[in-house]
Amino acid sequence: METTVAEDQAAGPGRPLAPRGALAVARLLRLPGGRARRWAAWCAMPPLAVVSVVVLCRATDTDGITPVPQLLAFLPWLLVPAALGLLLSAAARWPLGCGWALAAAAATGWFIQPYDGGSPPEPHGPVLARLRVMTANLEFGQAGEGLLSALRRERPDLVAVQECDTRCASALDSAAVRRAYPYRSVALGDSAAAGSAILSRHPLTRAEGVRGTLRMPGAVVRVAGQRLRMQVAHPMPPMPGQLDLWRTELGRLRAYADGRGEEPTLIAGDFNATQDHAAFRAVLDTGLRDSARAAGVPRTPSWPSATAPLLGAQIDHVLVSRALRPRTARFLDLPHTDHRALLVELDLYGPRG
Repeated sequence: METTVAEDQAAGPGRPLAPRGALAVARLLRLPGGRARRWAAWCAMPPLAVVSVVVLCRATDTDGITPVPQLLAFLPWLLVPAALGLLLSAAARWPLGCGWALAAAAATGWFIQPYDGGSPPEPHGPVLARLRVMTANLEFGQAGEGLLSALRRERPDLVAVQECDTRCASALDSAAVRRAYPYRSVALGDSAAAGSAILSRHPLTRAEGVRGTLRMPGAVVRVAGQRLRMQVAHPMPPMPGQLDLWRTELGRLRAYADGRGEEPTLIAGDFNATQDHAAFRAVLDTGLRDSARAAGVPRTPSWPSATAPLLGAQIDHVLVSRALRPRTARFLDLPHTDHRALLVELDLYGPRG
């Protein structure tokens, strides 16, 4: 069998010749020659490693440890480090790096697709009412005036407010707001971020809310003779050192959703999670529909408002059960808050027959 000089030298005196396939694999795995090319290959590794770890966690349905949950919130933007890794690998003429980058980009692109989960089938039966539902995080109560302006302009029927402090509660207790929203449930907390509120044009009865570090009140609203369960969502964010608390409070929201029974149900608020977080997908997997996804805007960022809609994450959601069919969804800019408000229009269906 004929061999090249390089192969003879690789085999060495007294050693058996390596198969051609093994040599090809060795060349593929070996970093490129030349100082500049080798440096480019080394520089390609960190961004590709970060993308690979995050996408692997997404694929295995886990949120992992810090910083994976934080990076999962911005999963579409992982295409940027994947592209950087591809450019560096191409500059280094490193086949393995190019393949690695293309695989990482393809996997990221696959998971950018809107998550469907266990979305319920379309409702049937009579449409009892058309509802406009708004959720708004006021960032320590600073966006109170912006909220009042949006209420006058958009006239939602149901409103979920997060980070409602004493100033916010006083503003919502004004005569004008009480005339527009005579029914409400306000739960103030021990900090400006802890309070939440529900406003309603329809008769409302307070119900036990989901327990959390921040207040998450619940209510039963009577609309056209139909009971509608409403729950505010505001779990703690996935901060380093607090991931277990974040998972626990999202788990309580999941338990609420899973135990809702047959009554129409909506959960609205700042979930501090996106569709790329396993803990949030677990809530959707109970059969709830994400209104923004159903209305065709599944990845429109709602936070942080300073960079949205160009850059950000959609962490503000209105989730609805089968009896509520989303028609439209719009994100609204409010001054003095780091969140955008979400306004959705829903059809409330009655039972069939």
